[in-house]
Amino acid sequence: MNRLKGDCILFSIGGIGYALLEILWRRKTHWTMAVTGGTAFVSLYRFYKRFANMKLPLKCISGSLIITIMEFFCGCIVNIKFKLNVWDYSNCRFNIKGQICPFYSMLWAFLCIPISKLCGILCKKRRDVGHNLCK
Repeated sequence: MNRLKGDCILFSIGGIGYALLEILWRRKTHWTMAVTGGTAFVSLYRFYKRFANMKLPLKCISGSLIITIMEFFCGCIVNIKFKLNVWDYSNCRFNIKGQICPFYSMLWAFLCIPISKLCGILCKKRRDVGHNLCK
């Protein structure tokens, strides 16, 4: 039960954080982006916890890859299958099906700098107060 509670907290942080970031960047968001952001944050948290000693540049590249893969699958479902047109990278160079592109993958890598730091802080704080988020 503690792990579910911890995952819900992480999911909420990621979902709200990403929706706010997208509102700042694009002036709009979609509920599916909060779900994708929450899922990505939980995944990144677990990855960064498991590989805590990994150097930051490698964490950023790995995190970007995780986010880009999630973005591609989400885009294939949300934009291609259900035709919700939440985003379209068709105008970006080297895009794949208009769902992912190198430019945004690079942005995800830079975003992983504060995400990695936040994950470390959250894990340490949760350990300090006796919660099981870090296990």
